[in-house]
Amino acid sequence: MKHDKIQETHQSISGGVHTNRRHDSAEKHVTGRADYCDDIAEPYGTLHAYLGVSTIAHGLIRGIDFSKVLAAPGVVGVLTAEDVPGSNDLSPTGLKDEPVFPTEKTEFHGQPLFAVVAETRDAARRAAELAKIDYEELPHALDPIEATEARYPFVTAPLKLERGDTGKAFADAENRIKGQLAIGGQDHMYLEGHIAFALPGEDDDVVVHSSTQHPSEAQHMVAHVLGVPSNAVTVNVRRMGGGFGGKESQMNLFCAVAAIAAKKWNRPVKIRPDRDQDMTATGKRHDFVVDYDVAFDNDGRIQAVDGTFAARCGYSSDLSGPVTDRALFHADNAYYYPNVLLRSRPMKTNTVSNTAFRGFGGPQGVVAAERMIEEIAYALGKDPLEVRKANFYGDRTDGRNLTPYHQEVEDNILHRLVGELESNADYQARRQAILDHNRQSSVIKKGIALTPVKFGISFTATWYNQAGSLIHIYNDGSIHLNHGGTEMGQGLNTKVAQVVADTLQVDFERIKITKTTTEKVPNTSATAASSGSDLNGMAALNAAEQLKERLVSFAAEAFDVAPEAVIFRNNMVQVGQDVISFDDLVRKAYMARVHLSAAGFYKTPKIHWDRAAGKGRPFYYYAYGAACSEVSVDTLTGEYRIDQTDILHDVGRSLNPILDKGQVEGAFIQGMGWLTTEELWWDKAGRLRTHAPSTYKIPLASDRPRKFDVRLAEWSENKERTIKRSKAVGEPPFMLGISVFEALSMAVASVADYRECPRLDAPATPERVLMAVERLREGG
Repeated sequence: MKHDKIQETHQSISGGVHTNRRHDSAEKHVTGRADYCDDIAEPYGTLHAYLGVSTIAHGLIRGIDFSKVLAAPGVVGVLTAEDVPGSNDLSPTGLKDEPVFPTEKTEFHGQPLFAVVAETRDAARRAAELAKIDYEELPHALDPIEATEARYPFVTAPLKLERGDTGKAFADAENRIKGQLAIGGQDHMYLEGHIAFALPGEDDDVVVHSSTQHPSEAQHMVAHVLGVPSNAVTVNVRRMGGGFGGKESQMNLFCAVAAIAAKKWNRPVKIRPDRDQDMTATGKRHDFVVDYDVAFDNDGRIQAVDGTFAARCGYSSDLSGPVTDRALFHADNAYYYPNVLLRSRPMKTNTVSNTAFRGFGGPQGVVAAERMIEEIAYALGKDPLEVRKANFYGDRTDGRNLTPYHQEVEDNILHRLVGELESNADYQARRQAILDHNRQSSVIKKGIALTPVKFGISFTATWYNQAGSLIHIYNDGSIHLNHGGTEMGQGLNTKVAQVVADTLQVDFERIKITKTTTEKVPNTSATAASSGSDLNGMAALNAAEQLKERLVSFAAEAFDVAPEAVIFRNNMVQVGQDVISFDDLVRKAYMARVHLSAAGFYKTPKIHWDRAAGKGRPFYYYAYGAACSEVSVDTLTGEYRIDQTDILHDVGRSLNPILDKGQVEGAFIQGMGWLTTEELWWDKAGRLRTHAPSTYKIPLASDRPRKFDVRLAEWSENKERTIKRSKAVGEPPFMLGISVFEALSMAVASVADYRECPRLDAPATPERVLMAVERLREGG
């Protein structure tokens, strides 16, 4: 049947790329209809597990008496290392230093030693407290400094980055400053805690529903501890109630315990710790102590940097190697160091093994870079922004574009981005007004700071930079989309579905987004490193293009036209002079036995890394951003508020501007919380005392900036061939919160007329701010 040609509109489908599209589960989230792991209906006979944990920080385990545990009401049994049928190891890096349950020694307060399995969760939880454990206590070290003094080993091999001649540069320097900065850790505080639900199958089979960012690793670990091949284990994830990196490797323990118990008793088993145990038994963002030495000229230009980054890694390696590596990769932030020497010190400590957290070590490196800029500014009596701009990376024409790891910065937009924000935020006039205010007010002091971010995008473990997808088109024209990424509220599924909708030129509503499962896409990477959309979007694009190519070939042959005459647009397909619906074309293709399923794949090009040499191109590209924050500090109490924050952030050509803007807003608040109110505190016995929302303070809605303006750099487009020329958005804006930390520093410095750097440690709690004010008032 003949029809007029399809209208040539640029964007006529519903929900294509580069358009605002609300999160596909938004209504379910706010109405409570979104199903999470704990909402899965429990089959008859489901058992519940709960962890029994160590009550000392370090010691030999002489024996455990389970008699009262086993006699407790509802208890079915206890799991210990002896019940692990395969390997008693959960180390994600293969160093074999993280047992499911230890056999001889406990290495941190709260370490899981066994699990109780009972008919109800309450019965298991109560019974776990009844075990009598005989310890021989050993000395312990809780932080990097104590661990260094106690000659504790590294938990993994350290890294060194070096370029130029720092010895000569320091010897010839006009100015030189040495200092030390303590940077606190952070709890993930996801709304949904850890949980795993295992259902035994026939033979070796087991299905595990879990809230994990890394289904394939959970699959591998469960197979590893059960002593079965990975094909016997299926891991399913529909959605998470937040992750932020805390569910990348830390979920492995809970998946393993649930699976071991399920196979042992041949009954479904669920394990869900309460918030206290979740916080004490699982890892956090790494604390760092950074020793820095910086040489600079009288104009504020950096000549040399020497930095040592010691991290509280905890008792095992976990992901501390790549985390501490990335801290060094970002110790330059936006600044060119002509001569540089950076070293990591991943210290073993008698604390929970720290792990991935949004930014993955990068934020700690960026804070150190900003501290050195701040030191230079106060030493020379300059505006820190002036010093920042003087040290920005340049390009090949000026030779100021080589990083400490010898990667060239080829996509630098810092000068334009920062200049635009400086103008839009009226930074110069506001800073002068603040200087005037601080001269007149003795109690309320103000501060302002404009800080940049340059963040590398890619997994530094090169083999993780790959992704797969699976797309089915059913013969009624509906589409089934599956990919290896996991949805934790960030909108990944929405963006990937937009890519498929755009490629096939069909409405977003036509696409069914399904759970992530190891049955459909194998060997997936963690949804982490800000790479979810980059990797899985490209894999889905690859699958969609395969399907489109098959449909084009079929249509061209069936209608006797050239392939170029087959055009997909607005749920229709023009085939020469004929126009048919997408549904009709699919139905005809099905009748002609055209394969309507495709597996897509993508691997990131250009990247390579030689860790031993400290050289390579670990990042495909950089994402940039800048934030300008203004604060008011009560110098009598140390309390403060954020008066205004203006943000300009680079996401390339955004796949979904409204989702990306939400990511920037949330990341900024989370980064602000890390540097202001979120404080982890262990007592001398090694007990984490900030182990619940009652003792650990995350930012509230009332803590947000009174005026909060977030904009995307709409003129930016990724120079690399990423998915629709977009850029990653998960991690880079987290570091925009550093602008608040720097603004607080300026307010504190005002009490001594800006003559010295206050050297605030992070988090800059009201107590720390007050102590810094008093110290400066007393002359240091």
